[in-house]
Amino acid sequence: MMTAGKYYIGDLCYVMHGEWDEFCDLTIQGDNLLNGEFNLKDGRRFATFTTKWGDGVYQDEQGRSYSVDAGLIGCIRVEDIDFTDSSNNISGGQIVEFDRDFSTFSTGGVIRFGDVVIDTDAEEEMDYE
Repeated sequence: MMTAGKYYIGDLCYVMHGEWDEFCDLTIQGDNLLNGEFNLKDGRRFATFTTKWGDGVYQDEQGRSYSVDAGLIGCIRVEDIDFTDSSNNISGGQIVEFDRDFSTFSTGGVIRFGDVVIDTDAEEEMDYE
């Protein structure tokens, strides 16, 4: 369960540069990429889910776009992004405010963050790069 607040939703490789090694330690087990919600050592929480077809541009049900370069879409509180790191950039995703705590999950290529639904298996909606 993620707590209410303002979140970046998108490929977390764009906003977690300084934490990327720790991110990978938490989310990669052997040859498997793990999906779900995780906590960094400092307590910051994030969720991450692999896309059905890897990299590209995906859209949610409201037509908002999400650029993907690491084969995943996740969410992290905006206040937990280190904007002093100039390599962190939110332009590849969306900022969404959740008024209440929300669930995250993925099934059959459909990723859900609360009421944000991103179908990464909808080939007709995907822009291949």
